[in-house]
Amino acid sequence: MNSDPDRAGSSGPWYPFEDSASQQPPADQGQPASGEQARGQRPGYGQQPGYGQQDGYGQQGQGAQPWHGQQDGYGQQPGYGQQPGYGQQGQGGQPWHGQQDGYGQQGYGQQSNYARSPIYSVSPVYGQPAGRGAATDRTSRRGRRGKRRHALIGVTSGVLAVVVGIAVFIVAGHGGNGQRANTTGFVPTGTTPGQDAGQITAAFLHAWQKGDLAQAAGYTNSPAAAQAALTAYQKYLNIKKLSGSVSTVTPVTSSTAAPKESVKFAVSAMVSAPYAATVLRGTWSYNSALVAYQQPKSQVWYIAWKPDVVAPNLTASTHLAAVSVPPQVLSVTDANGNALTTYGDAGLTHIAGLMQQAAPPGQGTPGLYVQIETAAGQPVANSQAVITAPVNVQSLTTTIYQPAENAARAAVAMHKGSAMVVIQPSTGHILAIANNAGFNDFALTAAVAPGSTMKVITSTVLFNAGLLTPQSSVYCPKQYTVQGVTYHNDAGMSEPVGTPFITDFAVSCNNAFDRQWPHLTGRLAATAKQYYGLNQNWNIGIGDLSATYFTAPPNASGSELAEEAFGEGKLLASPLAMASIAATVDAGTFRQPILVPGTKGVTATPLPATTDAYLKQMMRAVVTSGTAAGIGLGPNVYAKTGTADIVGQQQPNSWFIAFDPVKDVAIGCLVVDAGYGSQFAGPETQSFLASY
Repeated sequence: MNSDPDRAGSSGPWYPFEDSASQQPPADQGQPASGEQARGQRPGYGQQPGYGQQDGYGQQGQGAQPWHGQQDGYGQQPGYGQQPGYGQQGQGGQPWHGQQDGYGQQGYGQQSNYARSPIYSVSPVYGQPAGRGAATDRTSRRGRRGKRRHALIGVTSGVLAVVVGIAVFIVAGHGGNGQRANTTGFVPTGTTPGQDAGQITAAFLHAWQKGDLAQAAGYTNSPAAAQAALTAYQKYLNIKKLSGSVSTVTPVTSSTAAPKESVKFAVSAMVSAPYAATVLRGTWSYNSALVAYQQPKSQVWYIAWKPDVVAPNLTASTHLAAVSVPPQVLSVTDANGNALTTYGDAGLTHIAGLMQQAAPPGQGTPGLYVQIETAAGQPVANSQAVITAPVNVQSLTTTIYQPAENAARAAVAMHKGSAMVVIQPSTGHILAIANNAGFNDFALTAAVAPGSTMKVITSTVLFNAGLLTPQSSVYCPKQYTVQGVTYHNDAGMSEPVGTPFITDFAVSCNNAFDRQWPHLTGRLAATAKQYYGLNQNWNIGIGDLSATYFTAPPNASGSELAEEAFGEGKLLASPLAMASIAATVDAGTFRQPILVPGTKGVTATPLPATTDAYLKQMMRAVVTSGTAAGIGLGPNVYAKTGTADIVGQQQPNSWFIAFDPVKDVAIGCLVVDAGYGSQFAGPETQSFLASY
């Protein structure tokens, strides 16, 4: 394996970070129980016109028309909660399947067509579940009619509206005359099909709101599917309270033998969803519909089960879910109030977009939505209903400093594949993020070996342990073998016995560092975390996103650890992390880089004063007599070059880190697939410092 100064052996590959029809009634319930009469023989049913024409049960499905019609795409409008149709449009004057947007918040109390109509309540009992002590002949049912006539409201404008009541029923195993009773369905006690359809719907809603999902499902012709859907509703909406009421009943068929009615009903559900350490709650009110029908030659009624009975637009493969929605940021600016998008940096623009998706903790107020999701939990487009709209943040100011950003943008323009981060060591503020690699925001997302810039941390371990000082004699042979792996310096380079360690560092002789691997066991990754805050997640202020910008295996040993000593092996780093290393040496203590003032970051132990002083000596020697001596850096600049070979890549990655305590800046620069750190990343860093 050939190794150059700042050009080490091969590592792993480099890869940047990316980004149904109505159901037929059950066949086994087609025969009436003993004493039952067909619907067409019951007194009163023949008095209403139009019931003699029976439609096929499966020919007219309520779900054939989408409830929302041709709704607008919510995603095309700016911000959350800005779209029309959320609670602003009444139902009155529009057909049930009209053109209104989304689920909406409109309840029947706001609709002109229904606001004055009585609704079904949940009071005294007039109907019973099938096979649970129901009357078996018409005479006995008629005998009670006079006692409950006060409960009938009558027909108004052609729309039937009845107040009926529901109570808790005890399941009985057999019906009258010793015959096996129906265990599903419902035997109503109305005098018209509309009243009967209203009663079974009210019974369904009553059981649903009580949480007796098995009972509610038992009123349908598909209990298993219904119970599964109602259970999913309870689970994913986190229901705390539920109520429902019947609104209108209209005929679907005109058959007196087997009537079929369309029932519209309103639901009010208190839903909830977690957000951070809290729980958001709100009431979702909406309207739905079902079809109820009488079993042929029977007094038993069923609800024709379809998934959209629970709520419009549901299918067998989707469910409703309550979700918290973070507040958005409408505008992201630099420290001077300029929009980040005005810089024309694709990476910075992408960062601004991420920051707009979620406000920093403590800013804005989250919202609560109900949406349709797939079985995999993915939201269905344009299915969101706003329960509580989030309160967005109008503008978010970042630490990006215009002079620094402009200088960094000019510097990375020197080479394609360049990325630079500039940090203020005294505060940890990120002053500039610049990229010349399209939307590949390498400044933050690059995950590549850091090359010889890692020698700053290697030296920290050795200084903290008292094993070396800058003046300690450290031999750097032409080659060095660890566990069968041989490392060669670039072009046969070597440093003789007696060479001060500061010289090995300045000229970046790799074999002076890999030979120290026995002293680094268990310490290299630990030092990176303890003193430099690395190897753990940072939230720099991009909403609630966090990431590890530097990774070092904690259990590395042998040849792997020897490689890591000069910045290769399994190490992964970004310019942000390497700029932070330079900033830590400058300030003597780690301050986590942040992009939004007030962002809470991780902390670390300050560098021992002696170690920090030694590191400053070493990094200054790089500028005065080492690999960065010919770049033209000023008298106050401290630096370290780095070059890292990448398998399958034509040229190595070029690294350079530096700090200038007078200007209070630290820089991390990476140029991918370029060459030596002193030839590519170094001049870009010099360009920044010269113009800032």
